[in-house]
Amino acid sequence: MNTKAPTVVLAHGAWANESSWNKVVDLLRSSRIEAVTLRLPLSSLTDDVMALDQVLRGIDGPVILVGHAYAGAVIAATHSDKVKALVYVAGLAPDQGETVADVFNRYKHDDKAPNLAPDSDGWIWLPTDAFAVAFAQHATKQEQTALAAAQLPIAPACITVPVGQPLWKSVPAWYLVAEHDHMIPVQTQRFMAARMGAHVSSHPVDHLPSVSAPEVVEKIIVDAVRQCEGR
Repeated sequence: MNTKAPTVVLAHGAWANESSWNKVVDLLRSSRIEAVTLRLPLSSLTDDVMALDQVLRGIDGPVILVGHAYAGAVIAATHSDKVKALVYVAGLAPDQGETVADVFNRYKHDDKAPNLAPDSDGWIWLPTDAFAVAFAQHATKQEQTALAAAQLPIAPACITVPVGQPLWKSVPAWYLVAEHDHMIPVQTQRFMAARMGAHVSSHPVDHLPSVSAPEVVEKIIVDAVRQCEGR
């Protein structure tokens, strides 16, 4: 039995960065849970998994991985035996042989979803107005402006490569369904959560509840930590 408390590692999705977790990290640390973030290069799924694995190598003891949106694919692609559970925050969870784009487009998006396409340099950016309409509509205007200014674009190589055997087939998973999400349809989220057999928590939050509803995110992470302690 491992008596060391798990460390929570939080991975951001496309068009965000590690600062999108700041409020959640503060809440976790106030609950005496160690939490660290990392920046994903978003240049390819392979590069992102390598960045995650580098962080994991530096952590002593068990880990709970948390992934937002695209990062759901990243956290399920590591082979580290330190990982004891996965937490998806409106996360994408492709199965073996699927791509991130496959699950992202599984069900119809609503009319508030932005049009996404690579620019002339091959990067996919989120339109600035989408932060207030679809990405973080429950955040403050100041937060939306800051998110738009700090966004990290994503490369097609992150979302068009079939994944291998996902880690959620061998470790328990938790899923926060964002009911007011205009980036990933709620039907898609529920499908992925059910397929994983995840512990599901559903709330009327937007696509980025780590910013707009951090207490909701912290609660599901704490549940995963408490249930995995001592494993």
